[in-house]
Amino acid sequence: MKVLQRVLGAREVLLGACNTGNQTLVSNLCISTILAKPRMDTNEDHPAINNHRALQIWITENLKMLPLPERVHGNFFEECCYVILHSPKAPRGGSRDLHYWIGKETSMESQRAAVTFVQRLQEDLGDQTVLHRESQGHESDCFHSYFHPGVIYRKGGQASALKHVETSLYNVQRLLHIRGRRHVSAIEVALSWNSFNKGGIFLLDLGKVMIQWNGPQTSISEKSRALTLTCSLRDRKRGGRAQIGVVDDENEATNLMHIMEAVLGCRSGSLRASVPNNSVSQQQKVNVRLYHVCEKGTDLVVQELATRPLTQDLLQEEGCYLLDQGGFKIYMWQGRKSSPQDKATAFSRAVGFIQAKGYPNYTNVEVVSEGAESIAFQQLFQAWSKERDGKKHRERNKLKQANVDMGKLHTQPELAAQLRMVDDGSGKVEMWYIQDLQRQPMDPKHHGQLCSGNCYLALYTYQNLGRVRYILYLWQGHQTTIEDTKALNCSAEELDLTYQGALVQEHVTMGREPPHFLAIFQGKLVVFQGRQGSEGNGRKISSNRLFHIQGTESRNTRTMEVQARATSLISSDIFFLFTADVCYLWFGKGCNGDQREMARTVVTVFAGNNTETVLEGQEPPHFWEALGGRAPYPSNKRIGRQRHPEVSSIQPRLFECSNPSGFLVLTEVVFFGQEDLDKHDVMLLDTSQEIFLWLGEATEEKEEAVAWGREYLRTHPAQRSLDTPIILVKQGHEPATFTGWFVTWDPYKWMNNQSYAEVVEGRLEPGSAISEITAEVHNFQLTKHLSDNKAGPSTLLDSKGSQDSPEKEDLELGLNIGGKNRSPNSTSSCSNSVANGNLPRERLMHQAVEDLPQGVDPARREFYLSDSDFQDIFGKSKEEFYSMAKWKQQQEKKKLGFF
Repeated sequence: MKVLQRVLGAREVLLGACNTGNQTLVSNLCISTILAKPRMDTNEDHPAINNHRALQIWITENLKMLPLPERVHGNFFEECCYVILHSPKAPRGGSRDLHYWIGKETSMESQRAAVTFVQRLQEDLGDQTVLHRESQGHESDCFHSYFHPGVIYRKGGQASALKHVETSLYNVQRLLHIRGRRHVSAIEVALSWNSFNKGGIFLLDLGKVMIQWNGPQTSISEKSRALTLTCSLRDRKRGGRAQIGVVDDENEATNLMHIMEAVLGCRSGSLRASVPNNSVSQQQKVNVRLYHVCEKGTDLVVQELATRPLTQDLLQEEGCYLLDQGGFKIYMWQGRKSSPQDKATAFSRAVGFIQAKGYPNYTNVEVVSEGAESIAFQQLFQAWSKERDGKKHRERNKLKQANVDMGKLHTQPELAAQLRMVDDGSGKVEMWYIQDLQRQPMDPKHHGQLCSGNCYLALYTYQNLGRVRYILYLWQGHQTTIEDTKALNCSAEELDLTYQGALVQEHVTMGREPPHFLAIFQGKLVVFQGRQGSEGNGRKISSNRLFHIQGTESRNTRTMEVQARATSLISSDIFFLFTADVCYLWFGKGCNGDQREMARTVVTVFAGNNTETVLEGQEPPHFWEALGGRAPYPSNKRIGRQRHPEVSSIQPRLFECSNPSGFLVLTEVVFFGQEDLDKHDVMLLDTSQEIFLWLGEATEEKEEAVAWGREYLRTHPAQRSLDTPIILVKQGHEPATFTGWFVTWDPYKWMNNQSYAEVVEGRLEPGSAISEITAEVHNFQLTKHLSDNKAGPSTLLDSKGSQDSPEKEDLELGLNIGGKNRSPNSTSSCSNSVANGNLPRERLMHQAVEDLPQGVDPARREFYLSDSDFQDIFGKSKEEFYSMAKWKQQQEKKKLGFF
């Protein structure tokens, strides 16, 4: 055992530290000084909590915590601390999450103020709150889930800095580095080409012009999500009036590159290489260690209890425990009967442990109380039950035992998901087996008769709401070869191509068949030992074969051949003994009526021999002779079947899969919905009973998907069974067993799929008319000699200075995707009234193209109205108009004379 000792004084002091390999004692290592009492007004009222708001944020300001208005949520100043309270709403309610966020330039005084504020909030909220410590750039997935489309890190943090987040802010010249594939963040960097790299995405923000530069090594998914953040900045900060240009290829985006060079100077040399990805892989998260934290006199002892796999019974309600997940995250668990001292010092103990172990100071900390554990914490254990006495989850038990109306599965996908049944199994079934590495058809008379030495394909066809659906089961026996498995996967891909990618592929391992797979054989699934006959007729049964029958109905019944020995018998189950002369159906003393009724149905598979029913304790001598003689067998224990731990409280978890540096990285999407499924992604949905891998139609990692699912199971801290079914689901072909895990599901969401370029153009055009109109740079005017290669920052002139000097001309910026100019007049001068949108309505309404003022785009003539005229004519603002569907815009323009 490794022991970590600490002495508690007036200020906590760490006396001992341990490393992984051996016991080491180090004296006088101080815990973080943020635990010192802050200099705050002790008479300050407790923070007001609005129970009707899902998200509330406070910021440190002069050693006080001030509430933050919603319009600036997602902006974080580096010199401040923030406290975030999230209260999930129904139907996926649960414990509240309280986050303490530390900026990388935060002062110790601000940290102390935030810690005191968090303690006050905890007093008000009670134990049903999960506490998180977050550090800038290393926040948890739970933290990022609150901020769509991403977070912005801002320089500074004084009171004056908060004023810079107001809407319609144009006096800006900054460069943002946008990072992240799923959880996107942007941080301000030096306004220089030296900040760029080949694998990064950068946003040059000039107020009324925003240029997103995509590195040549960035993925489409990264580009798309970065663009979403860029558009959000434009809409929230500029009222939708800034123009956005996207540089995907510098050689094609010449106009945009000229602007960038005018601001950043001419780039010399090549771009820097991509910054290595520092994402935490699944392999790093696999090792977990549980420590018991207790006081012995004046010493605090941290003693290691167990490593992977952990069990829930290790946590006692009187104690306090620390769980170390490979140095990636630290959990502090408090029992409901733990002392007030333990609860008050849980957070500080975690910080001290991080320092003692030498972990990075940004290591995440999560403090949970008994009964309010997060799902992430629960799934670090082999099994988790809400009932401390080990009783099964009652609601789930009732659901499984109820006589469910299968006709409701089509209209209640949530029921289909929990039962793992798309229908009652009465659809069409076709089967093949792998023989000599080739797919061979099976005689329908022998469907359901499988062999442990073979691989099988079962294609199930059914209808759901008038649409034909398919599930392809890939069944693999325990004695199959690697070559057969490869042939099975190849055959599955061939069938999938035949059905134009419409097959849901479910990988099933012998003994772990899902309920629907069992139901399509009506409970008559029989698995023989050995290999399939050459004609697909199953195994010919020779003398003395013993079969174990398990189940009470068609959804849970399977029959497996076991060794024909007396020791294979289990008193609580039913067995079928085949001999040359007679067959015995053996009922153990512990079996019930449903088991017996189902067993009689299974016996019809072995028709052709006389069947004799035998009760335990009344076996004839021939019965024991066929089993090699009578021998003791377990009378009341179920040791003959393999048990797999399961999480009793069903709550799915959704992850985005990526493989940036050759290892699997999973990013969790907390409080997920259908909108979190992106066509460029591979998403992993873990329901504890099975693993779904959702493939977007544009994803590039289809071949790796199943391997990622197996890697996830292999590296799971709870040591999940590798035989857990893995289901491959494609975008647009999701079964109810998948969609039922989402709160809402729109079956028509995938009908209007667009390419990346179409998505980009569609997002940009309504608000800023990138491809057609022209606009001025509000705070910076560029000289008309912008194309000069020597142009640099000195070519930028203040807009006020330009107005005072008539000889300086404005240069219009007609921006488009990739920086191309579509308007032939986009580089010519035009009057300020055209650029600013102040033309009288008479010059725009009901005018022929040739009669329009110079510089006006005929397709967007309404844009050149003043804001007041636009509101008067259209009855709405420009932002509201351009947010409408394009066909609706066209209708209104035709009706009002602007088409």
